[in-house]
Amino acid sequence: MTAYLPSARLRRAALAGALCAGLAVVGTGCGADPDEGTNGVGKLSAEQIENKAKEAATGATSVHLSGVLVSGGKSFTLDMKLGADGGSGEVKSQDDTTFELLRVGSQLYLKAGAKFWGQSEAAGKLGDKFVKVPEGDPSYKQFLVFTDMHVLLDGLLGLDGQLSKGDYTKVGHTRVVQVSADKGKGGKVSVSLEGVPYPLLMERAGGAGRLVLEDWGKPVELKPPAQDQTVDYGSQLPTTKGQGASPAPSASKGSGQGTAPKS
Repeated sequence: MTAYLPSARLRRAALAGALCAGLAVVGTGCGADPDEGTNGVGKLSAEQIENKAKEAATGATSVHLSGVLVSGGKSFTLDMKLGADGGSGEVKSQDDTTFELLRVGSQLYLKAGAKFWGQSEAAGKLGDKFVKVPEGDPSYKQFLVFTDMHVLLDGLLGLDGQLSKGDYTKVGHTRVVQVSADKGKGGKVSVSLEGVPYPLLMERAGGAGRLVLEDWGKPVELKPPAQDQTVDYGSQLPTTKGQGASPAPSASKGSGQGTAPKS
């Protein structure tokens, strides 16, 4: 004798099968392994994932960092390519003052427009020129933080509070697992589930910035500017007579108050 399922049961079975097939396409549910094809860090605890991300960042030779950083109550928009021996890129402060930075080894160069230099006596000579920042000038260490990959990352990657592991999601086209501190109030980091577990997105505690970290390990070409594009003022940057020189954040970990070139 042939057994027949009631039509309602058949419909339910068909619906469940279709749903399961659909979920399998996105790699979740119905027996599919969400960690299949990943680097496996998603199986670890939140603390272990954070440590893996820090280890990966510490061992990296370069990174492209972009986004917003808040330090000392001031907001900066960064777009920096950082390598083991320097970095280059652009920084914009909240008052729309923009400056370029280039560091090759210990040699640090700054290029900025008239708004940055304000009423400096030398401002008219500095347009479209790289000004060499003397190592003895108080601003050297303040600007240096933007170009020092490991100092900058050390100050950015720390989470503050009890850690918890979040959902799998994506940063760009890359799958990531999120780790939050104090339910996000203490910051959040998104760690790659593909290849090396690099941190790909950092959301800092207290709304102190949101930064994308990409191009890990890609070569960063750094070379000093041409001599005819460089101005050297010796032991100190030009002074200003009024509102000028935008401040840079402190090199210390956290959100310290930055200082401007002498005025």
